[in-house]
Amino acid sequence: MSADSTAVTAPAPADASGAAPRGRHLGLALFVIAAAQLMVVLDGTITNIALPSIQTALDVSDADLAWIVNSYALAFGGLLLLGGRAGDLFGRRLMFQMGIALFTLASLLGGLAPNEGLLIGARVLQGVGAAVAAPSALSLIATTFPEGKPRNKAMGVYAAMAGIGATVGLLLGGILTDALDWRWVFFVNIPIGLAVLAGTRTLVEAERHRGRLDIPGTITGTGGLIALVYGITRGGEHGWTDGLTLTCFAVAAVLLAAFLLIQSRTAHPMLPLRLFKDRNRSGSYATMLFIGAGMMATFYFLTLYLQLILGYSAVRTGFANLPFSLGMGVAATVSAKLVTRLAPRVIAGPGLLVAAVGMFWFATLTPHSSYFGHLMPAMFVTALGLGMSFVPMTLGAVSGVGHQETGIASALLNTAQQIGGALGLAVLATISTSAADDRLPDAAASFYRAAATEDHGLLARAADAMTHGYDLAFVGAGAMFLAGLVVTALAITAGSQRAADGAGPVHLG
Repeated sequence: MSADSTAVTAPAPADASGAAPRGRHLGLALFVIAAAQLMVVLDGTITNIALPSIQTALDVSDADLAWIVNSYALAFGGLLLLGGRAGDLFGRRLMFQMGIALFTLASLLGGLAPNEGLLIGARVLQGVGAAVAAPSALSLIATTFPEGKPRNKAMGVYAAMAGIGATVGLLLGGILTDALDWRWVFFVNIPIGLAVLAGTRTLVEAERHRGRLDIPGTITGTGGLIALVYGITRGGEHGWTDGLTLTCFAVAAVLLAAFLLIQSRTAHPMLPLRLFKDRNRSGSYATMLFIGAGMMATFYFLTLYLQLILGYSAVRTGFANLPFSLGMGVAATVSAKLVTRLAPRVIAGPGLLVAAVGMFWFATLTPHSSYFGHLMPAMFVTALGLGMSFVPMTLGAVSGVGHQETGIASALLNTAQQIGGALGLAVLATISTSAADDRLPDAAASFYRAAATEDHGLLARAADAMTHGYDLAFVGAGAMFLAGLVVTALAITAGSQRAADGAGPVHLG
């Protein structure tokens, strides 16, 4: 750890009676946090499968259809820092409860929405709820679980949800849409949300910290992040030289520069800049940005390949992604045990290399590739690599942080992953489309036209061109993971998370 950072010894977690939670209470607390994380991550993908049904039912235009997905990402990514700081100031369990309650209510409104406007509004509210709940969920692990094996296990489960939630979303979205109705992709959150709220009594509230909300920092930071995420999203759809895209980037640059200036001068910053002085923590954030970029693109292009090129149904696509969940779960469990013995970069570095190998394996797909001989093993290898990387990066983001700042430190980790996902998907989608169109002009339009007219010759050429585009996108995703590997090797020098209950502070480096 750098000389400027201070290690803080965590007090033993205590429940409302002052006693540390043990046994089944810790198990229930872990279930509550894992279920909340699963719900938040799941909602980023579960809606994708239902988009065609939503478009038909609500008569949504092609231009507006993307906003049913993007509105959630925009609110979630833009408000994470505010949600993290609010947890530090007003109580993490309270903000967690408020975030889950809002998310659950918004899910009900989304399921009942009679038109696209109200549905998009409900998605925005879901994003706000997720932005409030997600940073507090990670912070509550530090206050509820003792250092050592209990906390590392909890971190492993939390990290696994990031990958498992995305694939479960695809599977569940397909099943609910085909078997029931698209509205159930929203209604399914209601029982989960209510169960999480009922179980929050097992979570330990940390001491609330003195201070006040940094209003100028809130306005500039939140506004800058929203402008950045919107610009990235629009750039992927309308081109990087689009006027509004460039305007958004300019606004984001001005607002974020003003935000950093304000943070360096205010007595109660929304984002204490000293969090970045530790190279291990900054390295964890940067690595998570690259992981988010590669992982989001992986799910997107795999879904397109399975449904368009191989002709899989929504349900079959969901089941086809199950090896990803299995690999992620296994690897996260193993890495949660290894972090007590090995340095983070010894675990995360090889993990990112394995994930990159999986991406380059995907990059050899053809329109006739075998699922069991090609897709499934590549999927499992990629998931193993990512699962090995998530736990040490998650621990690195919050280790050594004072309890008064774990909320904002957690929010930074989530923000890095969200912005990385938006940027990676936008950039790699541009690369994929350009490569496909170079091989066959307007490849996607030709594909749909050939499918409608049963022009098998054109359909084969279009499928070949689109697969070529996906392959290059997978190469780009692999490069993202290798970039994360470089950052991990150069910036992260921390030792193992060997601390046991009451053994003292957790240091990075």
